Amino acid sequence: MKVSKQTWVLIPFTLILIGAWSCRPESGAAADQSVTKVVAVLHPLGNAAVSGTVTFTRTDGGVHVVAHVNGLEPGLHGFHIHEFGDCSAPDGTSAGGHFNPEGSPHAGPESTTRHLGDLGNLSADDTGHAHLDVVDPHLRLEGPHAIIGRAVIVHAQADDLTSQPTGAAGARIACGVIGLAGK
Repeated sequence: MKVSKQTWVLIPFTLILIGAWSCRPESGAAADQSVTKVVAVLHPLGNAAVSGTVTFTRTDGGVHVVAHVNGLEPGLHGFHIHEFGDCSAPDGTSAGGHFNPEGSPHAGPESTTRHLGDLGNLSADDTGHAHLDVVDPHLRLEGPHAIIGRAVIVHAQADDLTSQPTGAAGARIACGVIGLAGK
């Protein structure tokens, strides 16, 4: 069998494509299993002086959420994951509404039916520092309801956990995009 010159040119190219195809990340849950930790670095919105970090780490029971936030007025502040990872608007509205892929009503974090982004409230002490350390069984780092690429928003007031659609938590005072974290 005689092989043409064009075939000899195509063989290495085909082998390169096959190699690239076999080394690509798999789609779906298997590829996402490598994502075990994500982080949002909070930046102030408007005239606020709020900053901090929120880490989300996969655990057997769900996602472990640890927040350290500074510059808050003492008291409760609404704390949510919003649908878009866009903190570009001075008032944070570019982050959209609460992350709610199932179309559920707004509620508290302990409710079985809620926005996936409903994380409740942060409680700031007299120095303006808030710390949260919880495991949320509803959050996901993979799949169609993944929180990666969305935004964390801290609000000026307490979330009443019942008012629709946002819990009457007031202005957005800090925003951070959720992205991949280093090990």
